[in-house]
Amino acid sequence: MNEVNAREAVTRAHHEEWARVVAALTRRFGDLDVAEEAAAEAFATAVERWPADGVPPSPGAWLTTTATRRAIDRIRRENKREDKQRQAVLVYDDGPPEPTGAVDDERLRLIFTCCHPALAMETRVALTLRMVAGLTVAEIARAFLVQESAMGQRITRAKAKIKAARIPYRVPAAEDLPARVSGVLAVLFLVFNEGYLATGPGTSPLRHDLTAEAIRLTRLLRTLLPGDGEVAGLLALMLLTEARRGARVSASGELVPLPDQDRGVWDAALIAEGHRLVRERLATGAAPGRYQILAAVNAVHTYARDVRDTDWSQIRALYDQLVRLDPSPVVALNRAVAVAELDGPQVALATVDRLKGRLAGYHAFHATRAELLRRMGRDEEARTAYDEAIYLAGNSAQIAYLTRRRDELRSP
Repeated sequence: MNEVNAREAVTRAHHEEWARVVAALTRRFGDLDVAEEAAAEAFATAVERWPADGVPPSPGAWLTTTATRRAIDRIRRENKREDKQRQAVLVYDDGPPEPTGAVDDERLRLIFTCCHPALAMETRVALTLRMVAGLTVAEIARAFLVQESAMGQRITRAKAKIKAARIPYRVPAAEDLPARVSGVLAVLFLVFNEGYLATGPGTSPLRHDLTAEAIRLTRLLRTLLPGDGEVAGLLALMLLTEARRGARVSASGELVPLPDQDRGVWDAALIAEGHRLVRERLATGAAPGRYQILAAVNAVHTYARDVRDTDWSQIRALYDQLVRLDPSPVVALNRAVAVAELDGPQVALATVDRLKGRLAGYHAFHATRAELLRRMGRDEEARTAYDEAIYLAGNSAQIAYLTRRRDELRSP
């Protein structure tokens, strides 16, 4: 069998089956560590065997069976307690399936299950991204702008707390959903972001499998919680962002920033649906949350038929509103882009430079500085900023764009 096709099948199975395999093993053995490590071993075995043996007729069943055997082997090796030996045997039982609770979709149900309110918000989101979404620790660390080692420790501590406090891995009931929905929204948002612009150097710059799955789950969530404004806001944000996917990478594999995109390639149906959701939320008169404001920002961008028609005053006003809800350095950085269009690059640069202490490891910080310095004619400083951004950039499309912009500067 073609080795490339087999490896692509493993990658596809990883995103489709990871959550199900981990959940099945966690329910059987009651140990997140065992479940995750056994699943990882099963996928590693698939990478080795499928290119030679061929992709099995039922990849999910093959992975579950292989992971289960790995889990049993580990439990036996460690010989922790006799009751764990008995738990290993339960994998072969024919008992009825567990009730689905208030959420029918398996993956969405797992996300709700893992977003337990006993854990701190960032911890529950990080753990869920690892256990359910299958993102690597490195990808999660980049999403949180922290070191990979620190994120690994955070996830390990979360598992230890679950075990020590005996937090139940229980299917959530309808009354559990409101306390968990904010964590679920954060998970879906970060999964979408990883697909919108992948951070890993060895992946495709755009991962449609992740953005499509995030949108699918958010649509289901809106059906489940139709009155939640933030759910509607997140769906609108995803749709308006996904609408631009076809214009985001050039034929040569270079990232195309929003001002340079061919707006005729944008998906008009997704934009219309996103705009409708934004208007519906505005009509309620309720105070918007973070995702609703971000959706409104994207609505302004996608409403303009030409970049010169962009209403930057409205965008800045929306970011002013968002800063009050979420005074994070990333929000301040995005606001500075609007400030540059209204008040000039020098004013914006002063704001950006104040963020250095908190965003020094974030490629977008250096890329934004580079563009502002470029507009001010400070080419040598711009070149240095581009170099930093290239060093920190996560994928080939970003690197190609930043490298070209740097190389267009006047030689010293």
